[in-house]
Amino acid sequence: MVELADGVAGQVCGRLFAGLGHTVTKCEPPGGDPLRTREPVGADGLSYTFAALNADKRSVRLDPYTPDGQNRLSELLAAADVVITDFGPRRAAETGLSPSRLRAAHPRLVAVAITSYGVTDPRSDAHADSLLAECYGGLAAMVGEPGRPPLTLGGEQTAHAAAFVGFYGAMLALRRPDGDIVDVALCDVAAYIDWKSDIVYTETGQIPTRTGTSIGRWRTVQAADGWVGFIFQPEQWDSVVTLVGDPALEDPRLRGDKERFELMDSWWPAVEQWAARRTKREIYHEAQRLGLPFGYGADLADLAADPQYQARSFIADGGGRLAPVTGLPWRFGPPPSLTDNADNADNEPDGEPGNEPNGQSDGSRPAPRPTDGAAAGRDRAPLAGVVVLDLGTITAGAATGRLLADYGATVVKIETMDRPDAFRVWPVPGAGDAEVMEESPLFESNNAGKLGITLDLKTDAGRAEMRRLVARSDALIENFTVGVTRRLGIDFPTLIEVNPRLIYLSLSSQGQSGPESGTRSYGSSLDLLSGLASVTGYPGERPMWSSADINYPDQIVSLFGAGLIAYCVVQDLRGTYLDVSQRELVSWTLADRVIEHLDTGTVPGPSGNRRPGSTPHDVYRCEGDDQWIAVSCRTDAERTALAALIGADRPAAEPAAWWEENHREVDAAIDAWARRRSKEECVRELTLAGVPSAPVQSARERAADPHFKRRRVFLDEPRRQKGFPLRLFGYEPPQPRPAPRLGEHDADLRNGRLPGAGDVPAPRPAAEVPSPRPGGSV
Repeated sequence: MVELADGVAGQVCGRLFAGLGHTVTKCEPPGGDPLRTREPVGADGLSYTFAALNADKRSVRLDPYTPDGQNRLSELLAAADVVITDFGPRRAAETGLSPSRLRAAHPRLVAVAITSYGVTDPRSDAHADSLLAECYGGLAAMVGEPGRPPLTLGGEQTAHAAAFVGFYGAMLALRRPDGDIVDVALCDVAAYIDWKSDIVYTETGQIPTRTGTSIGRWRTVQAADGWVGFIFQPEQWDSVVTLVGDPALEDPRLRGDKERFELMDSWWPAVEQWAARRTKREIYHEAQRLGLPFGYGADLADLAADPQYQARSFIADGGGRLAPVTGLPWRFGPPPSLTDNADNADNEPDGEPGNEPNGQSDGSRPAPRPTDGAAAGRDRAPLAGVVVLDLGTITAGAATGRLLADYGATVVKIETMDRPDAFRVWPVPGAGDAEVMEESPLFESNNAGKLGITLDLKTDAGRAEMRRLVARSDALIENFTVGVTRRLGIDFPTLIEVNPRLIYLSLSSQGQSGPESGTRSYGSSLDLLSGLASVTGYPGERPMWSSADINYPDQIVSLFGAGLIAYCVVQDLRGTYLDVSQRELVSWTLADRVIEHLDTGTVPGPSGNRRPGSTPHDVYRCEGDDQWIAVSCRTDAERTALAALIGADRPAAEPAAWWEENHREVDAAIDAWARRRSKEECVRELTLAGVPSAPVQSARERAADPHFKRRRVFLDEPRRQKGFPLRLFGYEPPQPRPAPRLGEHDADLRNGRLPGAGDVPAPRPAAEVPSPRPGGSV
């Protein structure tokens, strides 16, 4: 891999490859990546963020604007399988490094471009930024308290999600006969994550907005030592009454969900008084004992001492693996120093050996052979011939299967007739109380393009049918509560005896092992337990979750899960068990804050929309109701242009440190300027001045934005549904078939056929596959 990226998303994508053992050469400018010295830094002067994003990479310094730099880069690319870049169109044209030109010079190269708005969009010339992407993509409009400023999620969440999408896209492109260009836009990824609010708007005409943690059916409540998520389903009310044990909750009027919400002021004070006398962990464990999916607000100190993380060695003894997946080798060594040279043999990163070239190379670049059914034709889908059994429910597992089906895999959704996927009847907020049967548009979005069958896995006949399917499949996805698959006889040790080449992906709340592996959760629970909520929110206030309308952990785990299955297919890593803890995966996106805490003891709290390296970096109210504009300045030139635009003479000549120290004064000046203008006027004037900015778009504004329609982030037929988080230049996915009716393809299965896949293929023998890299093996 060759990495040409100075933004977080591109570096995270490279980090995934490096962690999995591949050789990643990071190209830095002659003075080094500016991220190396961005605060906060360790005692050695190296940024914790740089250390986390660049562990186990090699480094070479070159200037792509000079002939020498271009020649050196050409040599690197000639021996590469994948290049990762975040250059906008102007910079790419100036250096000759547009994906199209890279592919023309190196025809089999896979080019992954991760930019703000897309590789050809002039707006991508500004640096990629999670705040701007989340605002333009509509995600920020859903995070925060009603009537208060929208919030970006803590850390760089959309950048990490875009990196997962880029990783998945790279695997798809590697399955193409001649490679491809993978085009990932951060704003598309943010919109894709917020797909549910798009469905709610198009189905009901209501515009979803922020619900925060202090109103609504799910809230956070303050315990004696922190915060707890008070999370439950209507049918769990009796368990809530047992947990709190206060007569106020026994009022017969509270039996109905609607009445309970309307009368919340009559019983919620009793919950607050009860919680204040108990620790957050005490409440969490007692709630989980009753089957309630509560979560407590874990900060970085909690994570470092967490028994679950220590048992799984995610964080242990002052260190840990910090691995986003268990089941594949993962390296966590030091980042490259500026004195390292990618040409030197002793520059190999510490840690487990990766996929290094074997044998001698004559410099030739052998053509890659398709792997066990890989698309042999340019018009064939990348995952054609791959059969996936999907036992996923609601979002995490089901959305993973949808992503695989989008790009050609035959995905078989397996349900039981008496307990189908709950998303089939999941109500759309604001759609009224009418019962929905197999018509929920939320189900459609996560299950379009699949086949659907029913099996009763509690019977011998159902388990026998399952084994027959497993014997003829490539992969299986499940996100059951830990222990369910073992009781049903469909766990990995059982099924690997049936098909030794099965790729088995388990997506669970906290992983398959450890003292808390059997806990129950929703996305909001995991926002709290992962530490994400502890760094999301208004400065000095309570932790903030992504909201039940988003359930961010469910969304990113599906992006990562699809990438893992495609990776195992491409690498022919058969017979692999992939254990993904949603909690750990979200914590992994905060790796820089984790290693900072382990080094210094610092426990960060919510910082609003402010981030190191950019100032100002926030949202500002515009003229009108709930109208906002986001601004993110990273350079002195951008700050000078902003000062001139808003008429602030004093800051114009001041350095970044002054802007940071006096951010309240700066924010007040920007706010006064923005309040006198419409959001559209603010965007237009900031853009003309060269100041990176984005409007905070609502679901209605996003639905009318031609950008998302053009890039097929959302689809309109047969009904509104989420589309695709990436684009391949050489392959356009077709409109997916409608989600299957319950048991729609049962008869086909009984006859040994799967529509779209023909006869169910027999297991394929193991194959040795050459790498496109000279002398390499995969």
